[in-house]
Amino acid sequence: MKKIALVTDSTADLTPELIEQFNINVIPLNVIFGGEIIKDNQITSEEFYTRLKKSEVLPKTSQPSPEEFLELYKKLLEDHQEIISIHISSALSGTLNSARLAKEKLDEPIHIVDTYNISLGASFLILEAAELIGEKFKTTEILQHLQKTRNKIETLFTLDTMEYLYKGGRIGKVSSLLGAALNIKPVIRVNEEGVYVPYGKTRNQKKALDKIVAFFREKAEDKTIKRIAVAHGQAKDSAEYLSKALTDALSKPVDIFTKVGPVIGVHTGPGTVGAAIQVE
Repeated sequence: MKKIALVTDSTADLTPELIEQFNINVIPLNVIFGGEIIKDNQITSEEFYTRLKKSEVLPKTSQPSPEEFLELYKKLLEDHQEIISIHISSALSGTLNSARLAKEKLDEPIHIVDTYNISLGASFLILEAAELIGEKFKTTEILQHLQKTRNKIETLFTLDTMEYLYKGGRIGKVSSLLGAALNIKPVIRVNEEGVYVPYGKTRNQKKALDKIVAFFREKAEDKTIKRIAVAHGQAKDSAEYLSKALTDALSKPVDIFTKVGPVIGVHTGPGTVGAAIQVE
């Protein structure tokens, strides 16, 4: 039997290449348009944003059920001895709770890990686990390493509009930015508790992207950078600008350039651009 199976959810925005390379099992969240429930892996980012713009009602999202986790865990335990299941911040989604409820029904070594992050930031923790599994580290060593690594990851993003965060009920601690003029572009950070907090606001997107670069330059000072990632929701040009600016500022090429998936996109909307870095 194989030693450890790795599980995550679709909000990590991992590329298909990384999922295949590291044999990562991804459980999808759901996007709900009216009465239609679509699995996150059944609709592309392009299809989703096209539909989002046409939709009169903002779609909703929902986490996988405990039963879906239970089914996946049982299948994996047929040829694995243990499972490490790593998920989106429990402060932003009920996904982790569903995983825990499934674990409680199985008397098996299943280890649930809260990334306290989203999207790119969460993906870094998953990739760390995947590398260590590949190197045959013990589960206890992997879990200890992940706990330390969480504090070495930073995620920032900017939005074209705060409408989607507000309507989707994910506004949280960035509600203070709502009173700003409509043309203000917020910069939002995922903090150590795994919630959105305001980092700043600018007059246009370019200044917001420059603010993100400046933040990462300061965070990376005198440190070795292990990973840089950039993602966007229908804002490729802006994401390419951010990617080049980060490469220039940090003297390291971007490792992952990808798209924000449908579930995260429901809450951030089109025009979102974000980045994450991981230091040693």
